[in-house]
Amino acid sequence: MDDNQNLLAEQRRALIVDEVRRRGGVRVNELTRRLRVSDMTVRRDLDALARQGLIEKVHGGAVPVAEASTHEPGFEAKSSLELRAKEDIARAAAPMVAPGSAIALSGGTTTFALAHHLLEVPDLTVVTNSVRVADVFHAAQGSAGRAGKGLGPGSATVVLTGGVRTPSDSLVGPVADQAIRSLHFDVLFLGVHGVSVEAGLSTPNLAEAETNRRLVTSARRVVVVADHTKWGTVGLSSFASLGEVDTLVTDRGLPDQAREEVKEHLAQLVIAGSSEPGDDI
Repeated sequence: MDDNQNLLAEQRRALIVDEVRRRGGVRVNELTRRLRVSDMTVRRDLDALARQGLIEKVHGGAVPVAEASTHEPGFEAKSSLELRAKEDIARAAAPMVAPGSAIALSGGTTTFALAHHLLEVPDLTVVTNSVRVADVFHAAQGSAGRAGKGLGPGSATVVLTGGVRTPSDSLVGPVADQAIRSLHFDVLFLGVHGVSVEAGLSTPNLAEAETNRRLVTSARRVVVVADHTKWGTVGLSSFASLGEVDTLVTDRGLPDQAREEVKEHLAQLVIAGSSEPGDDI
């Protein structure tokens, strides 16, 4: 069987992980039919995903990893998952940023995607505890300077908090908390490990929970950017309730029941990548 050249390996593997999580397990022969690739390609993909800790290989297929509430995947492991959803969410969230405003971007792969969509917004002040997010803005300014264009109208003033680096390349701890304590943001865009009605927003990292708590306290408006796989996930430490969130921007994969639960607790739910009536409340 010829391999399907229309899907890159990272896209194919993201689909496999989503299918494993959604169905609770898949078989190799099911994946070969769905993805239209060879048995060997699927097995290589499963080997790669198992090494990253994203799935568990079993005889003839794969099942979800039974993650502890303290398990924190690295940035690279998360960056290949739900790529389309994260891009849709970033596009939907970007218009919420007004020129000249002061915003905060937490760590995470979805806020990283959002940062790329904010490069042309004029006169922003961006506070972030994400090394990756800061790099997006610094790289754009460096490219403009090398091209002889100066900093350009969309250049941002970027404040990187400092702190101890987590596996997801966020800076957390007392240094980050102290830097954030005296600041005030017009809007905070917050990536999360998990969202649920009972636990609210949570993370497996205790120090990150405290830093995120500081970010929430310092923001006039809190916007959570999280794909549908984060719903129902609970990390070790909660740092905010759903009642402290103004807007949730997610994707079309969020189940109907979850949408109804969100609407009971939040002022605004935005379903990115959808034009269906009632998806923005």
